[in-house]
Amino acid sequence: MTTKPTLAVVGATGAVGSVMLQMLTHHADVWGEIRLLASPRSAGRKTAVRGEECEILALSEEAFEGVDLALFLVPETVAAQWAPIAVSKGAVVVDTSAAYRGDPDVPLVVPELNGHAARVRPRGIVAGPGSTTLALIVTVGSLHAEFGLAELVVTALQAASGAGAGQAGVDALRAQLGLVAADGDLGTHPGDVRRAVGENTGPFPGPLALNVLPWSGAPGADGASSAEEHVRDETRRILGLPGLRIATTCVRVPVVTGHSVSVHARFEHPVPLGRAHEILATAPGVVLCDDPAAGDFPTPADVVGTDPAWVGRVRRSLDDERALDLFVCADNLRKGAALNALQIAESLVTDLRDL
Repeated sequence: MTTKPTLAVVGATGAVGSVMLQMLTHHADVWGEIRLLASPRSAGRKTAVRGEECEILALSEEAFEGVDLALFLVPETVAAQWAPIAVSKGAVVVDTSAAYRGDPDVPLVVPELNGHAARVRPRGIVAGPGSTTLALIVTVGSLHAEFGLAELVVTALQAASGAGAGQAGVDALRAQLGLVAADGDLGTHPGDVRRAVGENTGPFPGPLALNVLPWSGAPGADGASSAEEHVRDETRRILGLPGLRIATTCVRVPVVTGHSVSVHARFEHPVPLGRAHEILATAPGVVLCDDPAAGDFPTPADVVGTDPAWVGRVRRSLDDERALDLFVCADNLRKGAALNALQIAESLVTDLRDL
């Protein structure tokens, strides 16, 4: 291939798709044609990418003709159906859904940690982990490389726009905030927020406004949720630690965009705090923001719309010289989905040109 590769963006009109189009406009111009695909109801609409108006095409077999790489930014069921079709048409697929994350023939890739894995893809598909794992993994992975990770205890504070909720979750949260904003007494009596919100819970099992919900995903094994199992399984696979002990609790919080993760990480070796700061300050994809006395630490309101994982409150555990406690925030639509997929795609451009 002597010309720039053709890129298809599947799910171009969704929340992650909209972020992806912004990134394509501002990243290096390594693509030739960019083909935007979505459901038939969106076909014919036009949207801007790289300063040009592009028409949305309906997702179909014909739409993948001549495509070299396809970014899948769609739900799991759609990816499971259409990714093999894209591959059969000659495209390499980079998928952000959970459809292929557990497939041993599909590499699970975070470019900052195991980007080389994307070059071996027996099924023609490369997967990215979920948004919570992506918020967590680059910080923990950088520390693991020096100290040897032994155990993780994670509490994930997931935004309303997170996987399984998306735009419906954002719309539900905003609607609920409108219902509760006028009553200054809400939140002071049992059940009063639930009664005020009524049936307007959207994709959530209860009201999210003025509340937190300690549940995300579908029922898993032994009382865990699928979201909690995914964090464990994805982290183990990316770091190459199949026996890593990981305890995760996923909590949905009333934040529009931006996941936060409270992390207790125990290592094989003692962790000098100064050295931990040095590693995090220079780790790819990480920004260290850590001066609590000056009010300097990451929050989702501060990091939304940015690409890195922001880490702060880094401290050695009071009771264990081999353990660190830290707090990480990342935009779940950018770092947690679109950016990782685009980084993988850009890393494969040379491979595509050699085909």
